[in-house]
Amino acid sequence: MDVIFSGIQPSGDLTLGNYLGALKNFIPFQDKAECFYCIVNQHAITVPQDPKLLHERTRNLAALYIAAGLDPKKATIFVQSEVPEHALLGWMMICSTYVGEMERMTQYKSKAQKQEKKNGFIPLGLLTYPPLMAADILLYQATFVPVGDDQRQHMEITRDLAERFNRKYGEVFTLPEMWAPEGCARVMSLQEPTKKMSKSDDNEWATIHMLDEPDVITKKIKRAVTDSIGHVHYDKENQPGVSNLMSIHSAFSGKNFEEIEKMYEGQGYGVFKKDLIDLIVDQMSPILSRYKELMGSPELDSILDEGAAKAHARASITYNKAIHAMGLYRK
Repeated sequence: MDVIFSGIQPSGDLTLGNYLGALKNFIPFQDKAECFYCIVNQHAITVPQDPKLLHERTRNLAALYIAAGLDPKKATIFVQSEVPEHALLGWMMICSTYVGEMERMTQYKSKAQKQEKKNGFIPLGLLTYPPLMAADILLYQATFVPVGDDQRQHMEITRDLAERFNRKYGEVFTLPEMWAPEGCARVMSLQEPTKKMSKSDDNEWATIHMLDEPDVITKKIKRAVTDSIGHVHYDKENQPGVSNLMSIHSAFSGKNFEEIEKMYEGQGYGVFKKDLIDLIVDQMSPILSRYKELMGSPELDSILDEGAAKAHARASITYNKAIHAMGLYRK
């Protein structure tokens, strides 16, 4: 059976883009593979975080995992910091990594520049982030990792580190493959449709969050940028706003762009937007309801306690193999 590992940082409120591009794609695997889905809160602290807010966001994200359809009876759902093997193996991976490799990482360059401009310093965690991500994956002997294309470089370094360790110390780690779903919706900003929808966008009308109430979703879609052409047609270059809304429609309805164009032939954007609102609200409202139920119940903590125990039991097997291979043991 294939083993799946993936995780999301609790660094902000999840958007519709996070749901369609990541979380929704986690769900089908739980019926055909052994799945480990993690809230990677130790990755979040690579940049300064407010402790209280980080704690709240970690719980919120765990509740969203479950509300969105992850079943704790089928998948292991847990918080990264509650399984110490992640940090322990992370240090071993750091010691197997070269500085030059880390300095060439595209995300490091962009995030370091942003942090230096914002805070006047570059956190070392930004540089050492990839080996910890590698440890996350390798601990569970994952065969596939469902991540977006922006994580391709991180997946490549994960495989490089696994190969390097195996070659030097003996076969310990499975080499994971990246799994990127075909036709996965890349959701763009509702106000600047040439930019990716972001958790941190200052424009409140640009982003739909997973926990937005139906009336908020309605207002945001109604205010979404379109154009003066007035024709529902997929053309990212000339009609980026409408094309973005069509991508969202397709992700929720399962219809391709040609089918959507035919549905709204001769109709204006108003009808199209109204139907899109209905699609989003119909599918997101049950998630919001389940989320609220979990946040007010001890069920969430029970699920995370059980998930941490299961993850620890599995991770400790790989970690023990790794420390024996590397000589980090006494008896």
